[in-house]
Order: sequence, then C-alpha cells, then structure tokens
Amino acid sequence: MEKTNYGLKELVISLLYYDKSYSIADLSVLIGKSIPSTTKIVNELTDYNLIVEDGLAPSTGGRRPTRYTINANLDRYILSVAIDQHYSRAVIYNLANQECTPIFSIENHLDNPDTAFPHIASVMRQALEHGQFDQTNILGVGVSMPGFVDNKQGTNGSYRDKNDRLYNIKREIENEFQLPTFIENDSTAIAIAEQNFGKAKDTSHSLIINIGWGVGLGIIVDNKLFRGYSGYAGEFSHIPLSDSGKLCSCGKKGCLEVEASLSAAVEFAEEKLENGDKSPLKDFFLQDQLQKSETLIQSALDGDQLAIYSLNKSGYMLGKGIATLIHIMNPQKVILSGRGSRAGQILMPQIQTAINEFCIPKIAQKTSIEISELKNNAQLIGSACIVLEYSLPQFVNLN
Repeated sequence: MEKTNYGLKELVISLLYYDKSYSIADLSVLIGKSIPSTTKIVNELTDYNLIVEDGLAPSTGGRRPTRYTINANLDRYILSVAIDQHYSRAVIYNLANQECTPIFSIENHLDNPDTAFPHIASVMRQALEHGQFDQTNILGVGVSMPGFVDNKQGTNGSYRDKNDRLYNIKREIENEFQLPTFIENDSTAIAIAEQNFGKAKDTSHSLIINIGWGVGLGIIVDNKLFRGYSGYAGEFSHIPLSDSGKLCSCGKKGCLEVEASLSAAVEFAEEKLENGDKSPLKDFFLQDQLQKSETLIQSALDGDQLAIYSLNKSGYMLGKGIATLIHIMNPQKVILSGRGSRAGQILMPQIQTAINEFCIPKIAQKTSIEISELKNNAQLIGSACIVLEYSLPQFVNLN
C-alpha cells in the first residue's frame, strides 16, 4: 500500500531515531522515493523544527551531502519504566535517546500487591519531578515488565485478579499520570533494544537472552519480532531442563530458571557459604537481592573462586537451554543481554561447553554467541522505543 505523506514523514523520523542521521540520498533509497520527493519531506520536517542538519556525510568523490538528525533540543520526551521481579527503574529520554534525568530505582517486589504499584508510581514521579516534565512535553510512558503482557489490551495476565492494579497497569498509570502509556514484556523490550541499537541490529535471525532473576527470551525472525500465536512466545525460563527438583516461581518443578538465572547463582553461593566455604562474599547475607547479584558478578570478575563457581554452574545450564534453542530456531546470533550480561565473560566458557556437548556441530557452528553492549540499560531503551513507535503520528503532527 502506498504510504501517505504523513506516513513517509513517520518513516523518516523512525529511521533517524534508530540510526541517528542520514543524507537525503540515503533516505531516498530507504523510503523508496525519488530525491525530489524525499527533499520535500525533509524540508517540511526541518521547517517544523522536528529534524535538523547534522553536518556533512563523508565524501564519495563529489560534493559532500548534508546529513539530518532528530532535533534533540525539541521539548518532547519519553518516560521509560523498566520493572523486574525485585526492582523498578525510571528515566526520561529525549528524542535522541539521551538521558535527561538520572535513572531512578526502587526496590519493589512484584509478589507484594499492596506495595508494587505505589512503588512504580513513586519512581515515575521522581523522574517527572526532576525537571519540567508534564503532560505538555511527555510523548508517552513506556513500561516493560515480566509476565504475560498483552501489549494491545494493556494488561498483565500473570495477575489473575482483574482488579489488581498490576493486571490493569496501563489503565492505572494513565489514570494516575494522565499520560498515554504503552506496555510490553521485559524480554521483548530488551529484544527491541538489541534489534534497533545493539548486537542484533544487522541480523535477520537472532535470539536475545534476558539474563535476570529469571531467564527470558526475545525472538527475531526475518527481521521481525516473533510473538507466537497468543503473544507469549519466549518463555525460556520454563523449559523443563532442570533435574534439581527445586520449585520454580511458576509453581512447577524442572524449569530452567531454577538453575540458570541470577537468582540461582546467588542461591548457589549462599548454599556454599552456609556449608563453610571461605570467600570475600562472607557479608553476602546482609545484602538485598540487587546488591547480592552485583556483588557476586563483581567478585567473579575480580577472581573470587566461589563467585566464579556459582556463575559457572548457572552458565552451563544456560548453555544447555541455548543448545535446545539453536536446534529449534537455527539463529545467526544468540545475544546475552539484560542485568546478568555484565557477567558475560564468566558465563561464556560454560555456555560454550554446554553447546559443544549438546548441540549438533553443523548447526552450532552457524550460530555466534555474543554479549550485549547495552548492558543493564537495554530494558529502559526498549521501553522508550515502544513509545516512539506508537507516538509517531502525534510527533509528526506537532506543528
């Protein structure tokens, strides 16, 4: 279907948001329009101050073309919220994806319904009150969280009580802040960030592993996000590969996350300490969950043997799960992302060992395993991307 002039403007803004800057010649190829038509669109966006010149492109032998980028100084922002099982974070980005506030964080356990939503609202309010941000200059709120998130209905089906504020989180946030709100699963948001800004950017088939308190999965097939029939594809945590007999958070036994997650690595370390192992982690028990995971990772990076052992144990099980995925999906890349990707260099040898052990070499050799460079910000960046996509019509019509 032929795109309207507004549709083409939205496409240009989207390209500049994800790729920073392009010349008119570049944009002409990408949107499939002639140079004169593309020039007209760019001139209109420039007249409205939505995009600005961004210097000259490298010379290819003739006159150097002007490049264009989104106007980062435009008074329009995105409130990004990243929620996991134990913490909620919020930050405000401008349209160049630059942080305009600190990243505010609050300990927030999602299994406590009485405090979970108020804590989310509190950390959002911290970000909004840090500067002059309100309904007039916030394009929208992007929220990503674990669970059976229905991004169209704005609900999280992991909460069975439909009166729960976390079940109706989109509606509750819009009522509280009077801002358009868009929600997404946390691992899906991380996959969106990696696809647009990270290691999956130039890859048509990739699997993005969200290493956190559980183990999530985002799936990119033919350059498109794969959601599955009912939208819940990627429940990697609950593949039954564990023989430990430990009960998973989902209520079943055998799930991968009981041995392959950050929570599992922390639990391994605690068990060893209780049994008398010596380690700089001796004050581990006095810390909260986030501090424990960060201490464990940093201790492993510093060479502590107990920390390395604990992460290695998780890494091997993670590799076993990845081997299963490689057989099913045959991806070009598997990308380790999320909170636990900071431990990537510790996890990688054990992941590779498990892949060598469980994967058919002919298939495994076609897949590269890489560590995200977005680190712990991937979920926040992905949440912001969601707002941009939904808000493009509003953005283009700012004039």
